[in-house]
Amino acid sequence: MSRTFTYDGAEPVRVNKWLAQAGVCSRREADELIAAGAVLIDGERVSDAGRKISPGQTLVLNDRAALGLDAQISVVIHKPVGIVSAQPDPGQIPAARLLTSERQAGSGAVPSSRASLPPLGRLDQDSRGLLLLSEDGVLAKAIIGPVSEIDKEYVVTVTGKVDRAKIQKLRHGLELDGRQLKQAKVTQEDMQVLRVVLTEGRNRQIRRMCELVGLEVVDLVRVRIGPLALGDLPEGKWRHLTAAERAALIAASV
Repeated sequence: MSRTFTYDGAEPVRVNKWLAQAGVCSRREADELIAAGAVLIDGERVSDAGRKISPGQTLVLNDRAALGLDAQISVVIHKPVGIVSAQPDPGQIPAARLLTSERQAGSGAVPSSRASLPPLGRLDQDSRGLLLLSEDGVLAKAIIGPVSEIDKEYVVTVTGKVDRAKIQKLRHGLELDGRQLKQAKVTQEDMQVLRVVLTEGRNRQIRRMCELVGLEVVDLVRVRIGPLALGDLPEGKWRHLTAAERAALIAASV
């Protein structure tokens, strides 16, 4: 089924730029759709990659283009400890292997074992919680692109004495690999439980931050990526990302 959009901006803008900003597709994909004759503005087929759309005009992607974009797979996983999110070493179990009908929560087709679904932000083998796998380039740019400001929230259980000075250092002032870390939001939820919100994702960042202040992480759960919450998805289960969730993630990155 075709998809229809009405441009409500104040000034004319290039079609490819607007479609990318709206999270419909990437600029490259927009150029390919235009070249394929799949884009119409007010009923007129667009043939020029530099074409602009004006306020109030209606853009339509034909059935074939809409089906192609909708076919991009994105899944939400509650990753258990012991599962790796990235390329596994010999003997390790990749998160994509959890994508079976037995582990599915909700409806939708089970992705093929041949589907390429890279993680949008890694979650190390010893950690658990919210993990996104997707072949959607626009979504990937929104979440892990170089200018993305989407935050990630973690509930972290530690051993060692937690005090105000350590929490202040965790919030700001630490370095990893010779580089200053961005300011983090850190609150103490319980005697040994911290809630940490980051806008960056260095390798094993929270574990290494805690080590620098004399704390050891014994459990780490990612509970949120931007507006997307882990919610009540059971550990080890997965579901498809909804269109509304995708749109919210893209909007949060702008």
